[in-house]
Amino acid sequence: MKLGFLGTGALTAAIVTGLKSGADNPVSVVLSPRNEEIAANLASRFPNVRVAADNQAVLDACDTVMLAVRPQIAHQLLPELRFRRDHHLISLIATLSREEIIGLTAPVSRVTKALPMPMIAHRLGATIIYPPDPGVRALLGGLGNVIEVDSSSEFDALSVVTATYATYFKYLDTIHRWLEAHGVPDTKGRDYLYRGALQGAGTRSGDADFTHLAQDYATRGGINEQVLGDLTARNVFDALTESLDSVHRHISAAGAT
Repeated sequence: MKLGFLGTGALTAAIVTGLKSGADNPVSVVLSPRNEEIAANLASRFPNVRVAADNQAVLDACDTVMLAVRPQIAHQLLPELRFRRDHHLISLIATLSREEIIGLTAPVSRVTKALPMPMIAHRLGATIIYPPDPGVRALLGGLGNVIEVDSSSEFDALSVVTATYATYFKYLDTIHRWLEAHGVPDTKGRDYLYRGALQGAGTRSGDADFTHLAQDYATRGGINEQVLGDLTARNVFDALTESLDSVHRHISAAGAT
């Protein structure tokens, strides 16, 4: 397979790193020169990775192409390029619907939406894809879990989850800074957060019910119950739900245009 990328940012770097870090990976990668520094770095680190002269050269060299450009750039860039009917496009642009991508890349008809996260570089995390596609599942399956969904509405709802990651890391950062302020060395605090208390709490089973996990940890009269109660009283979780609703409206509205 020759896999092309239009757009060479952090997510492209993560995917290429995950793919080429595996033993004897046969995928040949062609990168657009959009971000020269990232593209050159990837080409220097991994075999069978090269930088094309321009975006059209990526399309001319590859049958499978990942679209990893910003939405506002996509509207301008994609109609200027010459796509082939046999191209398979994998769109990483969360706010552009599959139908909109098809409209911007005619005569292409095979378009798959995918949403991997940066931890894919370490072969961790999950990637959602729509519609189900055996080729995309095989390509990304070695980089973590692949979750295939059957509708654009389900894909949009799951996409909203990715909007919570920065908040999650800020949550950990707040705890880490609190530990430092109370005399815990930086490395010990990080080790405890990353490898200790929180790492496996919610991942003991794929069927774990989060409500019951919260109840299990919030022992009556205990300190977990105290923090959970304080945040609930301050409507933190109601505010989170409202924020998720707002992001969902944004993604759904963008996909409907």
